[in-house]
Amino acid sequence: MKLENAAKQLEALGNPTRLSIYRTLIEAGKEGCPVGDIQSKLDVPASTLSHHIAKLVQCGLVSQERQSRTLVCKSDFGNMDDLMRFMLQNCCSKDSCMKATG
Repeated sequence: MKLENAAKQLEALGNPTRLSIYRTLIEAGKEGCPVGDIQSKLDVPASTLSHHIAKLVQCGLVSQERQSRTLVCKSDFGNMDDLMRFMLQNCCSKDSCMKATG
């Protein structure tokens, strides 16, 4: 993962509303969650929700799929895994923290 991609994803998750949306989608699992359900659960106006979901889609953390008349959002677990691996890539490489806990 490139530093710029990680920065965009972390910036997107740095907003409380977007973080709440993402956590809702993580909880929903691979099946995802309809936009209307996210709106009801988080009590966010539709236009605001749309803006925040678009930001999460832009950075690759969320995808959307139309199922008949319903728009379903899904967490991209692969991209989140990549972000977490990037964050931990050099963990303790210059320190003995792993030795101290192991």
